Amino acid sequence: MAQLLTVSRAAHLIGVSRGSLQEKIGSGDLPSFDGMVSTEDLTRLFPDIRLEDSGAFERITKIREEAFGKRVRERVLPNQEILAQRLAAQGEELEDVRRHLAHYHDLIEALRERIDFMAGESPSEQLLTLADFVDDGLASVLGSEDPVDTVAVMDDMMRVVAAHVTVKPSGREFFVEGNETVLKAALRAGLAPSYGCGNGNCGLCKARVVSGKLRQIHHTDYPLSTVERDRGYALLCSHTPVSDIVIEMLEANSAEDIPEQHVVAKVKSATPLDTEIMLLHLQTPRTNRLRFLAGQSVTLGVTGSSGEFRAEYPVGSCPCDDRNLLFHVRRDAGDEFASRLFDGAVKNGDAVSVWGPWGDFVLRKDSTRPIVFVACDTGFAPLKSLVEHALAIDATDTMVMAWAATRPDGHYLANQCRAWAEAFDRFRYLPLQAADPAAAGVAAVRGVVAEVPNLADFDVYVAGSAAFTDAAVNALRAAGVADSNLSSIAY
Repeated sequence: MAQLLTVSRAAHLIGVSRGSLQEKIGSGDLPSFDGMVSTEDLTRLFPDIRLEDSGAFERITKIREEAFGKRVRERVLPNQEILAQRLAAQGEELEDVRRHLAHYHDLIEALRERIDFMAGESPSEQLLTLADFVDDGLASVLGSEDPVDTVAVMDDMMRVVAAHVTVKPSGREFFVEGNETVLKAALRAGLAPSYGCGNGNCGLCKARVVSGKLRQIHHTDYPLSTVERDRGYALLCSHTPVSDIVIEMLEANSAEDIPEQHVVAKVKSATPLDTEIMLLHLQTPRTNRLRFLAGQSVTLGVTGSSGEFRAEYPVGSCPCDDRNLLFHVRRDAGDEFASRLFDGAVKNGDAVSVWGPWGDFVLRKDSTRPIVFVACDTGFAPLKSLVEHALAIDATDTMVMAWAATRPDGHYLANQCRAWAEAFDRFRYLPLQAADPAAAGVAAVRGVVAEVPNLADFDVYVAGSAAFTDAAVNALRAAGVADSNLSSIAY
């Protein structure tokens, strides 16, 4: 019998984006029942799907191949107690099915005996025909060679490996894998939940469990009241789901919902990406992470013998990894922070103050329009953060990255762009070259227009120097992009 799955769960199992399935629902290729799709229709639409192609199978295969990798085991499978509870729950469901089938079997046997009895007392053609019908029916059921509902089997496997979470009131969905906490999984999925320390001390990630079961896996010092516990509240940073759950959780809807913070991070590494660009990797304390939205900037500060040096940079990494902050720092004689970094005065282990986040250069909430990203030089940094966030939340199927460089080797992370293009069928990368930022703005938009004829239907994000963004924004407006679909940041 076919099962009904949410679109999010079906996409996770089949290995396609949620947007792809929604397009097929919109076109009528995939029937939908109150937002649910059937495993039977999925199998019909994706006839080549095999159990070993599913994400769940690949993760379990990885476990087997890397049996001695503790971090891999923790990332993919839950601990023994959680795994045992999930398997027990599936065992109970299987036992219910067996009892149900047993009742049907007893009923059929009793019916067959009754027919034999009646036929023996008063033979009739109708009773004999009915007896043959029951015999044929039993033989058909017991000897059936109907294909297995592969998607349903994959879903059963997924329920052991990962728990499904539905968030109220937003309706967002995500999966908790391995020994992840609900908070960590929510961040990995691109959500912006309310939280502070992420370590069980502040209580800001407190949420109410509407249905399903959680289990605490990390110690906490924050005391929940008796009333809160009775109402189903728990700290998301210290619990993992035992079953699929529904939670009521506060989420940031805009940049204004993110509070200003001050975090003292440590330099993890400073790696040259080319002769002019340095990749600065900062790591925050476990108990004081930076909460930010993709595309936002922060102020960095270091103290030297002649005072404190500060500079503002966009974060070049995804909020899903809130401890590891990446920055693309350009060599600039007028930037004391950058100069100290390139001169080697900022070393691994040094303390760096982080203030912020700043700005509203973030993805448009709830927009499902395709996206164009237009960058020049290190303007790629905030756009990289936006791309990673868009991929995490499955914001859209179609994305175009136009990256203009004013130096011959200015595409310092071209391999990353090519990797996105190879991994996602509808991601396109356009590397462009120009003599100066203003010319780069015009060239980038021309390249985009040639690639995307219906540009007015896209959301467009532009990042780079003021000369670049001014030129690009003017060209985009001339190409028919409305200001409501256009965001830019200059620095």
